[in-house]
Amino acid sequence: MIREIVIWPDPILKQVAKSVDGVDDTIQRLLDDMSETMYAADGVGLAAPQIAEGHRCIVIDTSPRQEGQKLIHLVNPEIVKTEGVTTYTEGCLSVPGEAEEVERAAKVWVRALDYFGKAYELECEGLLSIAVQHECDHLDGTLFVDHLSSLKREIIRRRMKRLKEERASDRAESIRTAAQHKSAL
Repeated sequence: MIREIVIWPDPILKQVAKSVDGVDDTIQRLLDDMSETMYAADGVGLAAPQIAEGHRCIVIDTSPRQEGQKLIHLVNPEIVKTEGVTTYTEGCLSVPGEAEEVERAAKVWVRALDYFGKAYELECEGLLSIAVQHECDHLDGTLFVDHLSSLKREIIRRRMKRLKEERASDRAESIRTAAQHKSAL
């Protein structure tokens, strides 16, 4: 099921997600919904807080932009080692239409549980490394805009508030017009 993506500066995006006790049907359904939502939004990663779920769950698929990759599920991910430094122009599904350069580790090693609850470790380079760090940040209540100067962050915050207001107005208008339609009676 495709879920609505929370737009920053919604306070839920600043909350620290809680660890998952174990991977069960509920968590697998959440991972499936997250994957479907990420693909529908043309993203490469999505963290559970972005769909208003407070679990430490991430889905990532960099295959459209990085050869040899596939969909990965990370439950309770923990970056255990980093190496090097790189800069990448990042965007975010919770900050639509915005992209800025962010400095990250060039290579990371992450430990997590997979879709079935089995522990594994993954070595990540390139876009996958960036995506893992970006999504892990979400689990700790940090967004890519938090890595920017306060001036850039404030400019983006204003644009996102306008976007949220426009979307709310559009929803209200569609509800008003639907109520006037005969099929709604």
